[in-house]
Amino acid sequence: MDSIEAKIGYRFANLALLSEALTHPSLSCETKRTQPDNQRLEYLGDAVIQLVLTEELFRRYPGESEGRLTKLRSRLVSREALCLFANRLELGSHLFLGKGELASGGRNRPSNLADAFEALAGAVYIDGGLEAARGFLFGNFGVLMDEILSQSEEMNPKGELQECLQAIAPASPTYRIVGQEGPDHLKSFVAEVRWEGMTLGKGSGNSKKEAEINAATEALRERRWKEKQDREEAVKNSEEL
Repeated sequence: MDSIEAKIGYRFANLALLSEALTHPSLSCETKRTQPDNQRLEYLGDAVIQLVLTEELFRRYPGESEGRLTKLRSRLVSREALCLFANRLELGSHLFLGKGELASGGRNRPSNLADAFEALAGAVYIDGGLEAARGFLFGNFGVLMDEILSQSEEMNPKGELQECLQAIAPASPTYRIVGQEGPDHLKSFVAEVRWEGMTLGKGSGNSKKEAEINAATEALRERRWKEKQDREEAVKNSEEL
């Protein structure tokens, strides 16, 4: 516990909160014991992060519209950004996982890292209040956040896709590598992006990240989620008749 506290620059008065934030639900499922996992803190942490970043962007960009501020915030709270923050802390190495989750690569799973980061923010908030949460976020990631905000929008198709989809439903798109070929020094990867049970796009690249970006680019070009909207609109109209 001392190690993670040193990394984040915050010492908990209640260490049980830190332990809870780092405990994946798989642990209690395997041990069959009732013990807190990080799901509730993740829920709280998501709201805390949103509030802190919303306030910061509101203050930092006084002339920007609501839509523009929302777009900037979406870059900072995307799963990709949360995983980046978690990796800066080497958070995966501190997680308490069930044996099955551990064996299947749970320490590096993006969803686990993003969830744990949100839970950690929630734990800091409960333990030390809003100022402590603000210090945790900007003290550790302020420079990195500035870098993310300064990126060209055209260079962030994953963030743009997430923003488009979350305007329709709260679920985030998920990415997975569905193929790879070539020797180690010249590998090519194929990624697909899925959302609400639909495959929105596929893309290839010389790295997993490049493949995911190209999958998001195709999804933005094809806009297959419009089919879902059209079907839902048709059902709604038929019910009103």
